[in-house]
Amino acid sequence: MRGRLLRILEASPERRDPPCPFYDRCGGCQLQHLRYAAQTDAKALIVADSLRRLGGIDVEPPPVSPSSREFEYRNRVTFVLRRSGERVSAGFHAVGAPGEIVDVDRCPLGEPPISRVWAGLRAAWGSNAERLPPGSELRLTVRATSDGAVGLVVEGAQGYGEPGALLSEVAGLEAIWSLDRDGAIDWYSGEPVLSEQWGPHQLELAGDAFVQVNRAVAAQLEAYVEEGCGDVAGRRVIDAYCGFGLRALELAWKGARLVGIDSDRHAIAVAQGAAAESGAAARFLAQRVERALARELPADLVLLNPPRRGVAREAVEALIRKPPPRILYVSCDPATLARDLKALAQRFRVVACKAFDMFPQTAHVETVVTLVRGEPEQF
Repeated sequence: MRGRLLRILEASPERRDPPCPFYDRCGGCQLQHLRYAAQTDAKALIVADSLRRLGGIDVEPPPVSPSSREFEYRNRVTFVLRRSGERVSAGFHAVGAPGEIVDVDRCPLGEPPISRVWAGLRAAWGSNAERLPPGSELRLTVRATSDGAVGLVVEGAQGYGEPGALLSEVAGLEAIWSLDRDGAIDWYSGEPVLSEQWGPHQLELAGDAFVQVNRAVAAQLEAYVEEGCGDVAGRRVIDAYCGFGLRALELAWKGARLVGIDSDRHAIAVAQGAAAESGAAARFLAQRVERALARELPADLVLLNPPRRGVAREAVEALIRKPPPRILYVSCDPATLARDLKALAQRFRVVACKAFDMFPQTAHVETVVTLVRGEPEQF
């Protein structure tokens, strides 16, 4: 159900004037009208409510680890560019009217290098954005590395345009890639990859390769997951949806017999190279989790970190057939998390739940749930 605000009779003390001038129209943020502490309180309630209503799991609102930055925390922002005749709009879908695009010259959530490059792109792409590839609607993802280098990913292109000219005119823009309908990355111009320092790991990023958007909160989350894994020496561990395998490599270095699974071939190639270079006891499979997980079970510990749509049904069924003693489930969507926990309740119970505010100003929240195998009387 949806509602529309008509009038504020009495403002909550937690209400504030939204800092962003586009907030009333832009659908990118949902909580800028709340003071930050109230945002994290609301997210605790969102998680608990989703688990109760959709998962049948009675939990108290979990603790929420806050972000050190309310704004300028995102290392990756995706804008939509729409051409209509000679008019170009580039920004985000409108709140309540997703068919409309709100033209945004600066998003306050992006790290400063992203804001600088976005302003530079808008100034340099020319009339009708002719220097960008043709297409009635493009998705433009601007991503920044820890040292301020910025890359641009173009989706929806129907040709090539003049991307090289943008590289020479937009300060800080160092790479341009395209993404086809099948998710394949094509290098346009500039650097083929960008070097990223992610904690102790050196990554080579290309296209839309995934890392968490909030560096500081990602470090908090990883420390919590690492603690939840316990002593993994000699244990068989499966890291499903492992991405670049950073968590998997850390566990392998601690003595785990590790299998990492992800469908992103670029990320898996990076993980395989890092494992070979360090001598880690880890195998990495460039496959869909729902196809590979059943073959790799049983395991002592399974880590799940799926995209927003949650864990595929086939993977859930494999875990029920061959249940590991422990699962750590990292979720970016409380609704799909609740759905999957309801299915897993046949063989598992939730013993811990904690949230992390990876996405301030929005209603999104990252949640880590620990499950253990067995009947209720065992706990």
